[in-house]
Amino acid sequence: MAAKFARFLGWVRTPCHDRNPTTSGTARGMSNCDRHGGRASPTCGQFALAACLTLALATSAHAQKPLVDSPLFAERLKSTKEDKLPPIEKRVPVEPLIVTFDGKTTTAGRHGGMMTQLMERSSDIKRMSAYGYARLVGYTPKYEVVPDILKSVDVKEGREFTFVLRKGHKWSDGAPFTTEDFRYWWEDMVTNKELTPESPPKEMRVDGKPAKVEVIDKETIRYTWEGPNPFFLPALAAASPFMIYRPAHYLKRFHKRYTKADKLEEQIKKRKRRDWVDLHYNRDRTARLDNPDIPVLDPWINTTQSPSERFIFERNPYYHRVDENGLQLPYVDHIAVTIAASKLIAAKVGAGEAELQARALQFNNYTVLKRSEARQDYKVRLWRNARGSQIALYPNLNTNDAGWRELLREVRFRRALSLAIDRREINQVIYFGLARESANTMMLESPLYKPEMQSMWSKFDLPQANKLLDELGLLQRDSRGIRLMKDGRPVEIIVETAGEGAEHSDVLELVRDTWAKAGVSLFIKPQIREVMSRRVKAGAAVMSVFFGVDSGVANADTPPMEFAPTLETQLQWPQWGMHYTSSGHSGVKADMPEAIRLSELYHNWSVAKSTDERRDIWQEMLNIYAENVFSIGMINAVPQPVVISNKVRNVPDTALYSWEPGGHFGVYRPDQFWLVELKQGS
Repeated sequence: MAAKFARFLGWVRTPCHDRNPTTSGTARGMSNCDRHGGRASPTCGQFALAACLTLALATSAHAQKPLVDSPLFAERLKSTKEDKLPPIEKRVPVEPLIVTFDGKTTTAGRHGGMMTQLMERSSDIKRMSAYGYARLVGYTPKYEVVPDILKSVDVKEGREFTFVLRKGHKWSDGAPFTTEDFRYWWEDMVTNKELTPESPPKEMRVDGKPAKVEVIDKETIRYTWEGPNPFFLPALAAASPFMIYRPAHYLKRFHKRYTKADKLEEQIKKRKRRDWVDLHYNRDRTARLDNPDIPVLDPWINTTQSPSERFIFERNPYYHRVDENGLQLPYVDHIAVTIAASKLIAAKVGAGEAELQARALQFNNYTVLKRSEARQDYKVRLWRNARGSQIALYPNLNTNDAGWRELLREVRFRRALSLAIDRREINQVIYFGLARESANTMMLESPLYKPEMQSMWSKFDLPQANKLLDELGLLQRDSRGIRLMKDGRPVEIIVETAGEGAEHSDVLELVRDTWAKAGVSLFIKPQIREVMSRRVKAGAAVMSVFFGVDSGVANADTPPMEFAPTLETQLQWPQWGMHYTSSGHSGVKADMPEAIRLSELYHNWSVAKSTDERRDIWQEMLNIYAENVFSIGMINAVPQPVVISNKVRNVPDTALYSWEPGGHFGVYRPDQFWLVELKQGS
């Protein structure tokens, strides 16, 4: 079949010469970075999503070679027991996703081996879904959305999405993966009032109205809204993806519509659940990966019951990707995840206990890790962290303290705090000058980047900071030189941290020194992340410190939700975000004109009819956010240590390290990493 698919939402900038909004652009071969075949390039449409968009399977520009199975399954192929496997030809989809390599930075590999990683908590194994990165549609390393599990996606007018599945695709237990799995999620879970009392998820609603869902046949399903839904495909491709399907054949045994009451009661008692709803929730732990019984579509399957100190993930015998030589992916047979205290992970990596590791490693671990390179036969590579800011301060505009709330809502106060931070000193002292001083905004690598946004109110200027504080009437000081608020209290800011390691505390110590010169005192209050989050939401915290925006490499078609009050987890305006997510049922409605304008622009983006219009909206939002210093960024593009064993192939030498989008390693497709056996001294 001809290799063709389109980039999504204008991520291809080449104009489409086909003006018919129901057809795709012209297909061409893919570059080696994209790996998944050819692509069309429509940006011609007048609609919110390119009307002519078609994302289609690249089954390969080459003839498909005979399929090659992993030796791991040799015994199971011959077995007469329940674990017997059918031959690979009956396990792989009729049209698998065929992966090609450039022969330079990436090469075709071989089956076998176990790769080791370290994580901090048993619950962290859910990140294996992000690292495996099997999605209906997924991002390429250039942050383009392409089909993956799906054979194709056809989008019309930005509001009608037709998904075509791969014929013969199967779950990890061998059961067919069909549109019944999508129907079950929609009809038996989302619109079942017992399982889902609230409205369908926001990704399935436009102007409050749910999607119309049509099952066309076993491999085709269509989702239609009255207006455009630009959030739909990005949500499906996210690091923590929006899951619109479930293994119906597995979950039906826990659903009262499909299982007799007595059988259901047996299961409820056996698993010590309250009722069938609680039972269904317990078995449907798709995102957590802690139920080894539930079938998956990921490259590796968890085989270990939680809790445990070591989890073994084994290759999925029914996985849908195949390399150019016919080898079913993933190349690596097993991934072993060992749970270790976060403070010990760097030392354990240096002792050779991980073959691919970035999580829980910080830049200040680099020197120690580098010393062990030769002895442990690995390389330490430095990727660029893709957050808008590695560390950001968040003034809580919804704090319960009336005096602090009034002061924090003064833009001159927020600007003064930002101007009183010596980012160059932070860069030199903490990051050896290898990072970039920046506000919490887009990185240089983003097409939305503008240098004035990076530097707005973020140049170290103590005289200007003191002038702004004087203008606010904060003229009185105590015996320490700390300014006094209107009510006589000293301007002492307690910054609550989430225990993300010494890096945050080290940076705050430097901020403390320069803020003191402006008459502002800083105290650090460390605690666990969950406690900090609860305190911020409840209004008990005045200011917190956390990572900057995840979407530091966003483009015009990335939802700009991080720059408007849209989530209750946003540390600068949690009550306003809660009001939005609850459709006004909880939280507090935004009452600052600038925040209200950001919400309006966010809505305008969601109904925009072109990429150019969405780009203009993004730029206005970024400008408002930077001018008003709703969060105080400091540094971005911080080098992220990535330790890679010399046995591991196809891992990029340099790359962006980003959770959203891409799922850290996920966007670089770890199913294509492979292991070589090295000779002594090689």
